[in-house]
Formats: sequence, C-alpha cells, structure tokens
Amino acid sequence: MRTEKLHGWLLALSLLLLPSLSQAGNLTKLVNPRIGTGGHGHVFVGANVPFGMIQLGPTEHTRGWDWCSGYHESDSVLIGFGHMHLSGTGIGELGDVAFLPVLDARQREVLFSHRAERVRPGYYSVMLDNNIRVELTATERAGMHRYALPADVAEGFMVLNLNQGIGWDKMSKCGMTIESPTMITGYRYSTGWAKDQKVFFAAEFSRPVKKVAQDGDSISVFSFVNDDAPLLLRVGLSAVSVDGAKANLRAEINHWNFASLVSGADRKWEEQLQKVRVSGGTADEQTVFYTAMYHTMIAPSVFNDVDGRYRGADGKVYQGHFTNYTTFSLWDTYRAAHPLMTLIHPEIQKDMAQTMLHICDQQGKLPVWHLMGNETDCMVGNPGSIVLADLVMKGYLTDTKRAIDALKKSDMLEERGLGLLAKYGYIPCDLDPTYETVAKGLEYAIADGAAATVAKRYGSKSDYKYFYNRSQSYRRYFDPKTGFMRGVTSEGKFREPFNPFHAVHQHDDYTEGNAWQYTWLVAHDVHGLVGLFGSEKRFVEKLDSLFIVEGDLGENASPDISGLIGQYAHGNEPSHHIIYMYNYVGQPWKAARLLRRVFSEMYSNKLDGLSGNEDVGQMSAWYVLSTMGLYQVEPAGGRYIIGSPLFGKVEMNVGNGRTFKVVVNNNSAQNIYVQSARLNGKKYTKSYIDFKDIVAGGTLELEMGNQPSAFGTAKKDRP
Repeated sequence: MRTEKLHGWLLALSLLLLPSLSQAGNLTKLVNPRIGTGGHGHVFVGANVPFGMIQLGPTEHTRGWDWCSGYHESDSVLIGFGHMHLSGTGIGELGDVAFLPVLDARQREVLFSHRAERVRPGYYSVMLDNNIRVELTATERAGMHRYALPADVAEGFMVLNLNQGIGWDKMSKCGMTIESPTMITGYRYSTGWAKDQKVFFAAEFSRPVKKVAQDGDSISVFSFVNDDAPLLLRVGLSAVSVDGAKANLRAEINHWNFASLVSGADRKWEEQLQKVRVSGGTADEQTVFYTAMYHTMIAPSVFNDVDGRYRGADGKVYQGHFTNYTTFSLWDTYRAAHPLMTLIHPEIQKDMAQTMLHICDQQGKLPVWHLMGNETDCMVGNPGSIVLADLVMKGYLTDTKRAIDALKKSDMLEERGLGLLAKYGYIPCDLDPTYETVAKGLEYAIADGAAATVAKRYGSKSDYKYFYNRSQSYRRYFDPKTGFMRGVTSEGKFREPFNPFHAVHQHDDYTEGNAWQYTWLVAHDVHGLVGLFGSEKRFVEKLDSLFIVEGDLGENASPDISGLIGQYAHGNEPSHHIIYMYNYVGQPWKAARLLRRVFSEMYSNKLDGLSGNEDVGQMSAWYVLSTMGLYQVEPAGGRYIIGSPLFGKVEMNVGNGRTFKVVVNNNSAQNIYVQSARLNGKKYTKSYIDFKDIVAGGTLELEMGNQPSAFGTAKKDRP
C-alpha cells in the first residue's frame, strides 16, 4: 500500500531526472503557476509555451463558475489531461482531446492530491491515487505525456475521451482512426462558447497499444504492456486537418526525449521572462511579478499550422504568410495586456495586426472576443478597434488605409446597439432589449475615440470629425445632478428608479458593475469627463469618494464585482484605469497611495492571490505595468502614466537591441511618492512618458520620498 512518504520520494526522484531550475534559468524558478488556482482566479494549470496553441493539463469535472479553466484548487477528481484550456475566463470552454491513464478499463475518473502535483513553466506532474505518475510538457502545437505505472502492474489502460469538454463545450461530432499499433488520428467538432470549433489530432505512442473497449462513439480504451520504461505519448493538434496535425507533430516533436522538451519549454519561458528584469522588492513580490508575466503569455494563442495554413473566421481554410492568433479576450486585454505586449513583445505585433485585419475581412468586422476562429461577440463595445488603433499609432501596422477601412467597417455596423447609437447619438435604455446600454455606450465612445485618433493622423478630416463627434457621446449618459453615468430613455430622460450602488448581472444599465464604477469609463477623454463635473475640485471630491463609499450591491450583482476598495472594483476591468486619473488633475500622490494598497491587498503569492478572474492576462498585465511604474490609460496613442514603482530597478528589453530602465532611488514601503525625475540624465517634470521615448531605450530615474511633492502637478506636466 502506498504511503505519503513513498509518494513524495517518487515525485522528488522524477524531478531529479529533469534539468534543475538553476541550470535551466534564473527567472522561471520565480514563477508560481498556482497563484489564482483558488478563489475566482480561474487560471490554467499545466504545461505550455509562450503564446502556444497547446495548454496541456489536468481537467476536472465542471462544478460551477470557478471551474472555467477546467481546474480549481478545491477539487480532487481528474477526468483527463486535455490539450487546450483557457486561463482566467468567466466562461468555461475547450478541454479538447483528453487522455486518462487508469488501471481499470472501466474507470473514467481518478482521485489525486494537490500535494502530489509539481508545476512550473512548461512542465506539470502529478502522482495519481492509482499510483500512476503523470508528466506533461509542450511545444507550440504539440504536447508530450509520460506515464509511469506501478512496478507490480503488468498492464495499463489509456482512455481517449473525445466527448469530454469544459463548461459550455459540447461535442457535436467526432471520429478516430487507428492508423497503426502506435498511431491514432481523429477529429473533434464541438459547439459552445465557440459555436463551430474543429480540432484534428495525431497521437503517437512510444510502444504499441491495443483497443480493448469502446464507450459510445467518443470514448475509446487502449491497453498497453507495462515494462521498465514509462509510456510516452506525443500529440499534435491542428484546426485544419489530420495531415496538419501530423505535420505539426513531426515538425515540433520528432523524438522521444521528454527531458529535452522540458528544457526547451523552460528556455522559451526564460527568454520571454528575461525581457523584464526587476531588482528589489521582497521575494514574494518578485514571485508575484514573474508569475504575472507568465500569465500574460498564455494567450493570445498561435492558431495556424507549421505550413501557415489556418481556419479563418468564416470557417474556410486559408494559406497565411504570418502567424495567425486566437483567444482574444479584448474587452479585458485592450486595457493593459496589449499595451504591455507592444512594449516587450514587439516582434509579434505585426502578426497580431494582420490577424485582426484578416478576421475583419472574413467576418465583416474586427474581433470582439475571438475563440478558436469563432466570434463569440462576448462582452460589450468594439475592443478590437481599440487594439488595432493602438497598433497603428505605435507603428506596427503601416497599411493605414486598410486599418481605417477596418475601423469604419466595424464601428459603423448596426448590430449590438450600434444602430441605435447612430440614430439617437446614444443607446436608449428602453429600446435595447439586451440591457447594459451605459456600458455599451461608454465602450463604443472609447473605440470611436481610438478611431478618431488614427483618422486625425492618417485619414480624412471627415472621418476624424465623424468619429470624434461620436466619441463624445459619453456625455449623453452623464447626469450632472447626481454626478453619475445613467441609463437614458429614447425620450432623453434618465431611467428611474436609480441606485448608484445597485447591480443586477446582465439586466441593468452596466456590465458587471454599477454606476459608481462606470462613471469613470472615459479613458479616451479624461479632461472632458472632468469638465462634466464643473470643476477639478468637484471631480476630485467624487473620485476621492469612490474609494471610501460602501453600499449594498444587491443579491443579483455579478460575482465579477470584486477586489473592492470602497466602490473601486479592482477585480474587474472597467476600474483598472481609474486610479491613474489623479495624474490628470495634478494629484499623483493620491494615485501612489492607492497603487501601493492595490499591490499589497489585491495580489499575493497565494492560491487566491488574484482579486478577480485573471481574464486571459489582463489582471496580471495591470500588475506588471503598474509595479514597473507605468500604465497606459488612453487606449490608443501610447502615453504611459507614471505611478509608484514597486521595485528599485526595472530593465525592460523593448526590442531592436534597446533597453529601457526605470531606476527608482530611495524606494521603500514608506517612500512611495515621486519627488523628481530625470530622463536620460535630463530633468523630467511630466507625470507620464510617451511610447516612443520608452521604445527608443534609455533611463527614467525617479527620486522617491515619504511625502507628496510637486512632481507632475503643474498643468503643463499632466497627461
């Protein structure tokens, strides 16, 4: 009978067979992939490489909202090891092509203990309660499994489950072919969040297996002889064809050296993590930082075969001459994740832009929330327009005419409330049957502001005028009497009754929030919003109140409204820019206090170390940028607001052999206020810095102190 002591010894031995962390790199050892596996973080746990199509990891039963990634720390039952997972979403999907090793051919689930797991970037292992040791690693389009059975067992079984999925995912059609005693190929079509998903696979075993049972049309059971060596399984995926899956497998895993694949995955993670080197802070703060970086690179995901072919947004197969991507959680990620990527991943931004333009060609609009080649139309607004505009303004897309055409095509449709916006100049709350009109209107205004920014620089005066005027539509929702953004009827009256605290998930004027949170969603025109309050003084009084007031959200409020400081909700994205608004009114010291509070209260090196859903990298990207002392509030154009850096020194590789440094002198838990600054040795008085100055390389040197200063307070120095 197995004991915990033996259990731990076997795990330790398995890890000794792999390259040590000190050999593999310095930064991957600081990543704790378990952060966010508890609470409502919904993060992926398993093996992958940066931006890879494959997320190979354990899948549990879907037991509710907290199992959206297929895994939660509170669970102890595994139903398979699937090859694709989401990270941090509020809807469950994927889990495709799952294998489960068992000792009884009838078994469909296995117990396990989290104490028996080991996980780090590119590697996952667990000792199951049936005494089978599982190890997983991955490349961009393929994964490798290693299964070691108990020595006293003569035969093992492998369950291939093509029915199993996560959350909304439902298999609609599948098929499997035994091509040889060691090669199985097939496909899985499914519907769910992604309405029409197609996955093809090629799975090859290191020794012969034999089909011994069939459960319906989607579950097959194979037996294999246990010998001195573990059973290895390598699996390639494709969204195009079985031949594509085979080609991907041959190109990326053409050997059986598991340890070398683990080392390769570790090197890829190390290369990406090395793009930002931080000094100072506590050990936990460095772990939270590099884990956050890790989480920002799980998606977007590569979505094309090694030969360039990919399945487009119209379901057709295309030959691409760029890297095509998917898993765009844009309502979340336009705020910080994409601005971070433009700084530290410049080499993939042109492909991101090409992906978006091709999606627009194929489905008639830019992506809203794209998943496995499918438009889900999830969340509100036109966030794809915002991301594309930012890429244009930062020089990552030089075909400006094509970009402007895509922005116009997307922003001038009549769907999702846009027709009402065109007719009324706002979205009447009594005419849109899907609710959330204030949230929609404010997000559309931000997207229109981004389009106007591009049109002003590269387009026509008429396009600029049109989009600028529409970007000002946010003003129609502002009630000067109450000082809140409110739903407006087709008669121009504010919806009654009104309670700024109250929220009803998907059945009120806001999206996962209330009036207190949405009143500030004017990131493209902060000074215009200040003007609506009548004066900076009144604006600041209201903003101060946001972080103090408390009230009853109501029993039907969205669980996404989390991480509260007063009514500021750091656990959900519409609040993420708000603290930095203090810089716009010359009070950056107030931002500093709040930023340090968020760093310490909303992020930690614990299982529930995130204050809300990871949301495909956004929650972590906020932390990465903010603890470096930078944050992009205006969605297109690249002004990064200077906050209160957590670390004493940051070295950021911004591409083209350039490094941008943030050197923070006298930094401490008490010295949180910027006293003065120098940029490349010259006095610098602005409380923001432009994208072009960051990517040119250089040094921003900040002097910190324990008292507020005049830094960034003059009107000429404000963003």
